[in-house]
Amino acid sequence: MNRQALVVGINRYPDLENLKRPAFDAEAIAHLLETYGGFRVRRLPVCVANEKFQVNPKPGYGEEEVDIKVLEEEILQLFGIGEKDCPDTALLFFAGHGLRKPRGLKEGFLATSDTNPEQELYGLALNSLRDILLESDVKQQIIWLDCCHGGQFIDVLNKADPGNAGKVRDRCFIAACSASETAYATGEHGLLTSILLQGLDPQQRQVGKWINNLFLADFVNQQIQTNEYWRNFPQRPVFNNSGGAIQLIQGVKIDKEETVSTRQPDICPYKGLQAFDFNETDPKYFYGRTALTGELIEKVRTGNFLAVLGPSGSGKSSVVRAGLLYQLKLGQRLLQSQQWKILPVIRPGEYPLQSLAEAFAEGNKTALRWLKDALNQNGAIALQEFVADVEAERVFLVIDQFEEAFTLCQGTAKQEAERQQFFECLLKALDSTENKLCVVITMRADFLGKCVEQEYAGLAKKIQEHLVTVTPMTFEELDEAICEPAKQVGLEVKRRLVTQMIVDVKDSAGSLPLLQFSLTALWQQWHQQWQQGKPGLPNQLTLNSYNELGGLKGTLEEQANKVFQNLSTAQKEIAKWIFIELTQLGEDAEDTRRQVTKYQLVETLGRGEYSEDQVEEVIGILNDEKARLIVTSDENGVSVVDIAHEALIRHWDKLREWVNAERKAIKLKRNIEQAAAEWESNGKTEDLYFLLPGQKLIAAEKHCGSVPLSYLAQEFIQISRLVFQRRVAEQQKTAEKNRSDERGQIITLIITLGASLAGLIPTIATIAPALIGAVQPVILAFNGLVAPIHINSVIFTLIVSLIIGMAMVTLSWMIIRFMKISRRTNKL
Repeated sequence: MNRQALVVGINRYPDLENLKRPAFDAEAIAHLLETYGGFRVRRLPVCVANEKFQVNPKPGYGEEEVDIKVLEEEILQLFGIGEKDCPDTALLFFAGHGLRKPRGLKEGFLATSDTNPEQELYGLALNSLRDILLESDVKQQIIWLDCCHGGQFIDVLNKADPGNAGKVRDRCFIAACSASETAYATGEHGLLTSILLQGLDPQQRQVGKWINNLFLADFVNQQIQTNEYWRNFPQRPVFNNSGGAIQLIQGVKIDKEETVSTRQPDICPYKGLQAFDFNETDPKYFYGRTALTGELIEKVRTGNFLAVLGPSGSGKSSVVRAGLLYQLKLGQRLLQSQQWKILPVIRPGEYPLQSLAEAFAEGNKTALRWLKDALNQNGAIALQEFVADVEAERVFLVIDQFEEAFTLCQGTAKQEAERQQFFECLLKALDSTENKLCVVITMRADFLGKCVEQEYAGLAKKIQEHLVTVTPMTFEELDEAICEPAKQVGLEVKRRLVTQMIVDVKDSAGSLPLLQFSLTALWQQWHQQWQQGKPGLPNQLTLNSYNELGGLKGTLEEQANKVFQNLSTAQKEIAKWIFIELTQLGEDAEDTRRQVTKYQLVETLGRGEYSEDQVEEVIGILNDEKARLIVTSDENGVSVVDIAHEALIRHWDKLREWVNAERKAIKLKRNIEQAAAEWESNGKTEDLYFLLPGQKLIAAEKHCGSVPLSYLAQEFIQISRLVFQRRVAEQQKTAEKNRSDERGQIITLIITLGASLAGLIPTIATIAPALIGAVQPVILAFNGLVAPIHINSVIFTLIVSLIIGMAMVTLSWMIIRFMKISRRTNKL
């Protein structure tokens, strides 16, 4: 491996104050790197003493001076700019004056021998050093600056593209102080050099072990925080590590005790279908995502929101939990990040505001009620106050499986409103907490479209501006993820098996859970043989065993079927409905997992044919460490059950068959349960608005015998039926009364009209002679045209009465018709 270093220690400055220690600092670092680090070291300025090259502490007239041209050319050569070949690892150490321009943009510089501020000559600009590193193809880049204002280099580098145009880099930057501080010396060396020499002491590591940049950063941190001597200095070293670990110094410590075997046969280094979590154990076996973890760290260093998106099974949760959070806790990548307040990881669930309150309550039930009420009433203002009350520089909140805000918080107007309030609360608080609150979300990439369906307080734009996509792992990363965990417990994964597993994973998107599950099954098989004392058992996982298990996809199917077939008939039916209950039906998307409280699961399935004890027993079987098809956990004192991973939903044929066969009934069941929950939240009112209407009630009653329903849902259906029957009875009673009233009204109307007609006849008879006299001239006028017409009073009276009677009958019919139409309108 080609490892090169350039160490620079400038004591002599013709136009600045001369220094005493930089050359000694540089030489001490150079000695360690050459002797114990395997570096080829170039020194500036250089001299020969005792037949050895050394950093020249007092270059005289005519001897090599480190002017800006010399330093820049040496750095360009170190990092392979313009060179045919470049080293694998390049390290630059600089000790001397560090300057900032007193006016303008306060640009930082490494002062060279020809520096003269009066002539606007400041030395090598930190911006130029940044540009060299960004252009360089050197994979491992190390910069240590023991000078004033050196921390500005980290600032200017991170203002550029932290991903370095897609190039994967392992980097270690350490500066003696921040951009605004002055660097000091103590004893023989500068402050930073003194700490580096202690941290790089090869006696701290056993023979064959390496001191790397992460250990060194941790050492610097501890010294500044715990060492009383260093803590009193008016400067604080700053650092930034990204990418993977860089080996610096090889240990020489020899332990007198016998070396203990690294084999730990009872520890499984793989996670099956579960994600690697943020705890003390899982990160030790989390490999293959170093570059992605480094990218996430850089994002949160400079911003307060991060959206990690990728397909299901791409490892989003693992890289955030066991990668990002664990590194922040260690404080080896970002200075002081170990002092940040990392809140418990949450999932939105059905009630995201309650989940948000749970993160801050941290298990305190009394506080939880108060926090939840505050969020419901005051939203972002309340969240801002929560953050302000936390005694830490930053408050870090991870919301895993963010898509649950769409898949679970839906179906009712109340939940839709809570979802909107949840988004507004988060985003407004981020804008108002002055970077103290940092939120990281993980979400399936196929749910990004859901974020643009509504405004959602600018959620879609926020995600697009702060997006990191989890891409498939490279060959090298998969190799590391397969082999390194096994090494930690003294096992070897045979090369043929590694190659075959990588080929299988590469051909199958979102298959990291299947990879972990297969590796877990291989370890379990090996462990069982080890427990049985199989003679000659090698510490190896082999391709033959992998093929016997069924390969990448067959292993999961085989294991799930094996667990299921070992159940009794009754247990199989219970298990079927456990898996169905833990599956969320997709709406224009794939089905996903659904978290359910254990109480709700047992109470729903333990009614009728099966007992609650039987349900509890099946949950235990499926959650057993040998099965691990479902997982149980405790969230704020409430036991919850979850399917181990969505890979089970996608790749277990039997589960897909169950869900597809019952899809219509499941959807109806979920709708009933959502409506029942809203009905309960409104005091179990008998208001028809909150109950099942006619056709929906009939459908619910039709299917309630074919799907298990909770007690609340069954009560909801019963009350809906009782209220519906009561309403029908009332309507029938009202209809009968209306018909009786109608008959009475018609009879009364006929009698009234008849009486009216009888009363009119005498009146008509009285006025008939006069009326006849009035119309007689008209009649006589037509005598010449038609036959003569003779009308007497009696006939005239009968004709008029008949006309009036017909008019009254028509009027009665119209009145009755109007009454019937009015009653129909009232019913509607």
